[in-house]
Amino acid sequence: MVDLYSDPMTREQPSPVAVITGASSGIGAATAKALAQAGFRVVLGARRIDRLASVAAEIGDAAHVVPLDVTDAESIASFAAQATALGPIEILVANAGGALGADPVVAGDDDQWRTMWETNVLGVVRTVRSFLPALEAGGNGRIVVLGSVAGHQVYPGGGGYSSAKHAVAAVTDTLRIELLGKPIRVTEIAPGAVQTEFALVRLGDQAKADAVYAGLTPLVADDIADAICWAVTRPAHVAIARIDLFPRAQAGARDYHREL
Repeated sequence: MVDLYSDPMTREQPSPVAVITGASSGIGAATAKALAQAGFRVVLGARRIDRLASVAAEIGDAAHVVPLDVTDAESIASFAAQATALGPIEILVANAGGALGADPVVAGDDDQWRTMWETNVLGVVRTVRSFLPALEAGGNGRIVVLGSVAGHQVYPGGGGYSSAKHAVAAVTDTLRIELLGKPIRVTEIAPGAVQTEFALVRLGDQAKADAVYAGLTPLVADDIADAICWAVTRPAHVAIARIDLFPRAQAGARDYHREL
Protein backbone atom coordinates (compact mmCIF):
# COMPACT_ATOMS: atom_id res chain seq x y z
CA MET A 1 0.00 0.00 0.00
CA VAL A 2 1.26 3.49 -0.86
CA ASP A 3 0.80 5.83 2.10
CA LEU A 4 0.22 9.30 0.69
CA TYR A 5 0.63 10.93 4.09
CA SER A 6 3.80 9.57 5.66
CA ASP A 7 6.95 11.67 5.76
CA PRO A 8 10.13 9.63 6.26
CA MET A 9 11.84 12.69 7.79
CA THR A 10 9.34 13.04 10.62
CA ARG A 11 7.68 10.89 13.25
CA GLU A 12 4.92 8.86 11.66
CA GLN A 13 1.51 10.43 12.15
CA PRO A 14 -1.87 8.68 11.99
CA SER A 15 -3.38 8.68 8.53
CA PRO A 16 -6.30 11.06 8.07
CA VAL A 17 -9.83 9.77 8.11
CA ALA A 18 -12.27 9.35 5.23
CA VAL A 19 -15.94 8.83 6.09
CA ILE A 20 -18.20 6.90 3.73
CA THR A 21 -21.96 6.59 4.19
CA GLY A 22 -23.91 3.76 2.60
CA ALA A 23 -20.73 1.70 2.79
CA SER A 24 -22.28 -1.73 3.25
CA SER A 25 -22.33 -2.59 -0.47
CA GLY A 26 -21.93 -1.30 -4.02
CA ILE A 27 -20.29 2.06 -4.62
CA GLY A 28 -19.89 2.81 -0.91
CA ALA A 29 -18.08 -0.43 -0.17
CA ALA A 30 -15.86 -0.08 -3.24
CA THR A 31 -15.01 3.50 -2.29
CA ALA A 32 -14.06 2.49 1.24
CA LYS A 33 -11.68 -0.13 -0.13
CA ALA A 34 -10.16 2.29 -2.65
CA LEU A 35 -9.58 5.03 -0.08
CA ALA A 36 -8.06 2.56 2.37
CA GLN A 37 -5.73 1.42 -0.37
CA ALA A 38 -4.79 5.07 -0.95
CA GLY A 39 -3.68 5.41 2.65
CA PHE A 40 -6.74 6.66 4.54
CA ARG A 41 -8.34 5.25 7.63
CA VAL A 42 -11.97 4.76 6.67
CA VAL A 43 -15.15 5.02 8.71
CA LEU A 44 -17.92 2.88 7.26
CA GLY A 45 -21.50 3.85 8.02
CA ALA A 46 -24.76 2.09 7.09
CA ARG A 47 -27.74 0.33 8.65
CA ARG A 48 -26.66 -3.21 7.74
CA ILE A 49 -23.99 -3.81 10.36
CA ASP A 50 -23.32 -7.39 9.27
CA ARG A 51 -22.59 -6.22 5.74
CA LEU A 52 -20.38 -3.40 7.05
CA ALA A 53 -18.43 -5.91 9.11
CA SER A 54 -17.78 -8.01 6.01
CA VAL A 55 -16.48 -4.99 4.09
CA ALA A 56 -14.32 -3.94 7.03
CA ALA A 57 -12.86 -7.44 7.28
CA GLU A 58 -11.68 -7.15 3.68
CA ILE A 59 -10.03 -3.82 4.40
CA GLY A 60 -8.35 -4.68 7.68
CA ASP A 61 -7.18 -2.45 10.51
CA ALA A 62 -7.76 0.77 8.56
CA ALA A 63 -11.55 0.26 8.69
CA HIS A 64 -13.90 1.32 11.46
CA VAL A 65 -17.56 0.34 11.50
CA VAL A 66 -20.19 2.68 12.95
CA PRO A 67 -23.97 2.18 12.66
CA LEU A 68 -25.76 4.85 10.63
CA ASP A 69 -29.26 5.64 9.45
CA VAL A 70 -29.20 8.87 7.45
CA THR A 71 -32.95 9.33 7.89
CA ASP A 72 -32.44 9.65 11.67
CA ALA A 73 -30.86 12.88 12.95
CA GLU A 74 -29.76 11.27 16.22
CA SER A 75 -28.10 8.42 14.38
CA ILE A 76 -26.16 10.89 12.23
CA ALA A 77 -25.06 12.89 15.28
CA SER A 78 -23.81 9.73 17.01
CA PHE A 79 -22.07 8.59 13.83
CA ALA A 80 -20.29 11.93 13.46
CA ALA A 81 -19.21 11.97 17.10
CA GLN A 82 -17.71 8.49 16.88
CA ALA A 83 -16.00 9.23 13.56
CA THR A 84 -14.45 12.53 14.65
CA ALA A 85 -13.09 10.87 17.80
CA LEU A 86 -10.79 8.81 15.58
CA GLY A 87 -8.76 11.78 14.40
CA PRO A 88 -8.59 14.46 11.69
CA ILE A 89 -11.28 14.00 9.06
CA GLU A 90 -10.39 15.05 5.55
CA ILE A 91 -13.02 13.38 3.39
CA LEU A 92 -16.76 12.85 3.59
CA VAL A 93 -18.32 10.68 0.89
CA ALA A 94 -22.09 11.13 1.15
CA ASN A 95 -23.08 8.02 -0.74
CA ALA A 96 -26.16 6.74 1.12
CA GLY A 97 -29.26 6.90 -1.07
CA GLY A 98 -31.17 4.92 -3.63
CA ALA A 99 -34.30 4.61 -5.73
CA LEU A 100 -37.66 2.98 -5.14
CA GLY A 101 -40.19 2.18 -7.85
CA ALA A 102 -40.49 3.25 -11.46
CA ASP A 103 -44.12 4.40 -11.69
CA PRO A 104 -45.30 7.45 -13.61
CA VAL A 105 -45.63 10.60 -11.53
CA VAL A 106 -49.43 10.35 -11.43
CA ALA A 107 -49.24 6.79 -10.09
CA GLY A 108 -46.33 7.28 -7.72
CA ASP A 109 -46.28 5.92 -4.19
CA ASP A 110 -46.05 8.74 -1.65
CA ASP A 111 -44.15 6.61 0.84
CA GLN A 112 -41.53 5.72 -1.77
CA TRP A 113 -41.14 9.37 -2.75
CA ARG A 114 -40.83 10.39 0.91
CA THR A 115 -38.17 7.74 1.55
CA MET A 116 -36.16 8.80 -1.49
CA TRP A 117 -36.22 12.44 -0.43
CA GLU A 118 -35.40 11.61 3.19
CA THR A 119 -32.48 9.42 2.18
CA ASN A 120 -31.02 11.12 -0.86
CA VAL A 121 -31.60 14.77 0.03
CA LEU A 122 -32.08 15.30 3.76
CA GLY A 123 -29.64 12.49 4.49
CA VAL A 124 -26.93 14.35 2.58
CA VAL A 125 -27.79 17.70 4.19
CA ARG A 126 -27.80 16.33 7.72
CA THR A 127 -24.57 14.41 7.20
CA VAL A 128 -22.74 17.40 5.75
CA ARG A 129 -23.92 19.62 8.60
CA SER A 130 -22.59 17.15 11.15
CA PHE A 131 -19.14 16.86 9.60
CA LEU A 132 -18.57 20.39 8.35
CA PRO A 133 -16.79 21.68 11.48
CA ALA A 134 -14.32 18.78 11.43
CA LEU A 135 -13.72 19.11 7.69
CA GLU A 136 -13.02 22.83 8.02
CA ALA A 137 -10.80 22.41 11.08
CA GLY A 138 -8.58 19.96 9.22
CA GLY A 139 -7.64 22.58 6.65
CA ASN A 140 -8.09 20.37 3.58
CA GLY A 141 -11.64 19.05 3.58
CA ARG A 142 -13.28 17.28 0.67
CA ILE A 143 -16.99 16.59 0.39
CA VAL A 144 -18.07 14.10 -2.26
CA VAL A 145 -21.79 13.76 -2.92
CA LEU A 146 -23.11 10.83 -4.94
CA GLY A 147 -25.54 12.28 -7.42
CA SER A 148 -26.70 10.73 -10.67
CA VAL A 149 -27.29 11.46 -14.31
CA ALA A 150 -30.91 11.49 -13.10
CA GLY A 151 -30.02 14.65 -11.18
CA HIS A 152 -29.43 16.48 -14.44
CA GLN A 153 -31.78 14.74 -16.86
CA VAL A 154 -35.20 13.10 -16.60
CA TYR A 155 -36.81 9.95 -17.95
CA PRO A 156 -40.25 8.30 -17.81
CA GLY A 157 -40.82 6.44 -14.57
CA GLY A 158 -38.03 8.29 -12.83
CA GLY A 159 -39.93 11.23 -11.37
CA GLY A 160 -39.42 10.42 -7.71
CA TYR A 161 -35.76 9.48 -7.96
CA SER A 162 -34.90 12.17 -10.50
CA SER A 163 -36.55 14.91 -8.48
CA ALA A 164 -34.59 13.86 -5.40
CA LYS A 165 -31.31 13.73 -7.30
CA HIS A 166 -32.01 17.11 -8.90
CA ALA A 167 -32.34 18.42 -5.35
CA VAL A 168 -29.06 16.73 -4.42
CA ALA A 169 -27.35 18.50 -7.32
CA ALA A 170 -28.82 21.84 -6.21
CA VAL A 171 -27.66 21.29 -2.63
CA THR A 172 -24.16 20.36 -3.82
CA ASP A 173 -23.84 23.40 -6.08
CA THR A 174 -25.12 25.66 -3.30
CA LEU A 175 -22.63 24.22 -0.83
CA ARG A 176 -19.79 24.94 -3.24
CA ILE A 177 -20.75 28.61 -3.32
CA GLU A 178 -21.46 28.92 0.39
CA LEU A 179 -18.12 27.31 1.31
CA LEU A 180 -16.09 29.44 -1.08
CA GLY A 181 -13.09 30.78 0.80
CA LYS A 182 -13.03 27.90 3.25
CA PRO A 183 -10.54 25.01 2.98
CA ILE A 184 -13.18 22.61 1.65
CA ARG A 185 -13.72 21.31 -1.87
CA VAL A 186 -17.12 20.01 -2.98
CA THR A 187 -17.51 17.39 -5.71
CA GLU A 188 -20.56 15.72 -7.21
CA ILE A 189 -20.16 12.30 -8.79
CA ALA A 190 -22.98 11.69 -11.28
CA PRO A 191 -22.97 8.14 -12.66
CA GLY A 192 -25.12 6.64 -15.34
CA ALA A 193 -25.79 2.89 -15.47
CA VAL A 194 -23.84 1.13 -12.72
CA GLN A 195 -24.57 -2.53 -12.06
CA THR A 196 -24.87 -2.97 -8.31
CA GLU A 197 -27.88 -4.03 -6.24
CA PHE A 198 -29.41 -0.61 -7.05
CA ALA A 199 -31.83 -1.89 -9.71
CA LEU A 200 -32.88 -4.92 -7.66
CA VAL A 201 -33.71 -2.76 -4.64
CA ARG A 202 -35.56 -0.32 -6.85
CA LEU A 203 -37.61 -2.82 -8.84
CA GLY A 204 -37.84 -5.69 -6.37
CA ASP A 205 -37.46 -8.33 -9.09
CA GLN A 206 -34.24 -9.90 -10.34
CA ALA A 207 -35.44 -10.36 -13.93
CA LYS A 208 -36.49 -6.70 -14.15
CA ALA A 209 -33.20 -5.63 -12.61
CA ASP A 210 -31.21 -7.69 -15.11
CA ALA A 211 -33.18 -6.15 -17.97
CA VAL A 212 -31.89 -2.69 -17.02
CA TYR A 213 -28.40 -3.74 -18.15
CA ALA A 214 -29.36 -6.10 -20.97
CA GLY A 215 -27.36 -5.74 -24.16
CA LEU A 216 -24.67 -3.45 -22.77
CA THR A 217 -21.64 -3.46 -20.53
CA PRO A 218 -22.50 -1.24 -17.56
CA LEU A 219 -20.17 0.46 -15.16
CA VAL A 220 -19.36 -1.34 -11.92
CA ALA A 221 -18.84 0.01 -8.42
CA ASP A 222 -15.05 0.00 -8.76
CA ASP A 223 -15.30 2.41 -11.71
CA ILE A 224 -17.06 4.98 -9.53
CA ALA A 225 -14.74 4.39 -6.59
CA ASP A 226 -11.76 4.99 -8.88
CA ALA A 227 -13.21 8.36 -9.95
CA ILE A 228 -13.87 9.36 -6.34
CA CYS A 229 -10.38 8.40 -5.28
CA TRP A 230 -8.90 10.41 -8.14
CA ALA A 231 -10.99 13.49 -7.33
CA VAL A 232 -10.07 13.60 -3.64
CA THR A 233 -6.36 13.05 -4.21
CA ARG A 234 -5.82 16.06 -6.50
CA PRO A 235 -3.53 18.81 -5.16
CA ALA A 236 -5.20 21.09 -2.62
CA HIS A 237 -5.59 23.95 -5.11
CA VAL A 238 -7.50 21.75 -7.60
CA ALA A 239 -11.28 21.46 -7.13
CA ILE A 240 -13.22 18.91 -9.17
CA ALA A 241 -16.78 20.24 -9.33
CA ARG A 242 -18.53 17.33 -11.01
CA ILE A 243 -17.73 14.08 -12.78
CA ASP A 244 -20.30 12.45 -15.07
CA LEU A 245 -19.57 8.78 -15.71
CA PHE A 246 -21.30 6.63 -18.32
CA PRO A 247 -20.66 3.24 -19.83
CA ARG A 248 -19.60 3.58 -23.45
CA ALA A 249 -23.06 2.35 -24.51
CA GLN A 250 -24.88 5.20 -22.73
CA ALA A 251 -25.16 8.83 -23.81
CA GLY A 252 -27.77 10.09 -21.34
CA ALA A 253 -30.52 9.12 -18.94
CA ARG A 254 -32.66 7.75 -21.79
CA ASP A 255 -30.06 7.01 -24.46
CA TYR A 256 -28.54 3.54 -24.66
CA HIS A 257 -27.08 1.38 -27.39
CA ARG A 258 -28.05 -2.21 -26.71
CA GLU A 259 -26.83 -5.22 -28.66
CA LEU A 260 -29.64 -7.70 -28.11
